[in-house]
Amino acid sequence: MLKSLMVARAKEELEQETVDKEEEKQRYLEEKAPPLQTSGLSMTQLQDLCRELHAKVDVVDEERYDIEAKVMHNTREIKDLNIKVLDLRGKFKRPALRRVRVSADAILRSLLGSKHKVSMDLRANLKSVKKEDTEKEKTVEDQHSEQRISEWRMRGNKDITIFTFT
Repeated sequence: MLKSLMVARAKEELEQETVDKEEEKQRYLEEKAPPLQTSGLSMTQLQDLCRELHAKVDVVDEERYDIEAKVMHNTREIKDLNIKVLDLRGKFKRPALRRVRVSADAILRSLLGSKHKVSMDLRANLKSVKKEDTEKEKTVEDQHSEQRISEWRMRGNKDITIFTFT
């Protein structure tokens, strides 16, 4: 019901818009080109009228030519800018990435060089904490997260996924 009302309303507005456009066109034509009164004019008056009409036609043609030249110039400029944009886009293609699995030790070795000894023992740098204090503060969520971490360690997951350029 609502949809049909909306369609009917849109149809009415479209019809009204076309009528308004026609009225505007008629008004413009009446203003710019009034009807000619040729009856009862002598030959010299008709020749003067023709000269006036030719002068008006010449002025309109000049304006039309100027507008066409501007449009052509702008069209050419838009095409040139589009070509420049495409050229710039073409020069800087993003390379396709490929998934590669590399261990953390290999990444550190590549970053630090082969001369340095790479150690992944991060626990050695941590300060020790009494177990009694930490056991009191543990919650159920902490226990679950520790269990997941220990399972991960048991599987020996030292690999890290990184992306490289192909």
